[in-house]
Amino acid sequence: MNELPPLGLLGGTFDPVHFGHLRLAEEALDRLGLAGVRLIPAGVPPHRERPHAAAAQRLAMAQAAAADNPRLEVDAAEAVSADPSYTVPTLERVRREIGPQRSLVLLLGADAFLGLTAWHRWRELFELAHLAVATRPGHVLDADAMESGLAVQFAVRVRHDVLALRETPAGCIVPFGITALDISATAIRAALHGGASARYLLPAAVLDYISRNRLYAPD
Repeated sequence: MNELPPLGLLGGTFDPVHFGHLRLAEEALDRLGLAGVRLIPAGVPPHRERPHAAAAQRLAMAQAAAADNPRLEVDAAEAVSADPSYTVPTLERVRREIGPQRSLVLLLGADAFLGLTAWHRWRELFELAHLAVATRPGHVLDADAMESGLAVQFAVRVRHDVLALRETPAGCIVPFGITALDISATAIRAALHGGASARYLLPAAVLDYISRNRLYAPD
């Protein structure tokens, strides 16, 4: 068993970062026994439309959101790169930094996990990190809803004891339940664009940054 607690990674567009992202990180820290979580804003997300805010702005918002939580840090590497933000190269970079033995845990929502087979070099994820999949209360990951290749990996790799994350550096799939918060970046952008309030959906420091920089405001 690894003496160092696992390190968690939470990537995303963060356009903008909100309490749904932060609560996922916070609950993962406690429930999975993580040493910390790195927020990784994507610079050029390859599988979705171009973000509304620039990479530097989304990086700044993530930094503002994490500033008062010593268990969170922000990894700027993807945001400052002009290359597409693929997860495997990011995991390879972090793995070189922390070494081959420490446990690395990639945090995913259930929807992202179910779409994993569309990811670049997705099978290599398991060689580099564990996957911890956040599920809403009362929901379980159903292999029947998975693409066949993912269902095979799930059957072999799923563990329901978080101690599995410390037994090996990578390779397990661990589902864990989180508080259901129906908050989305899309809805926040729509509210701000329509002149409505987004207070209590994201940190005050992030909302202040959005206001000062007139992000998501009506044209």
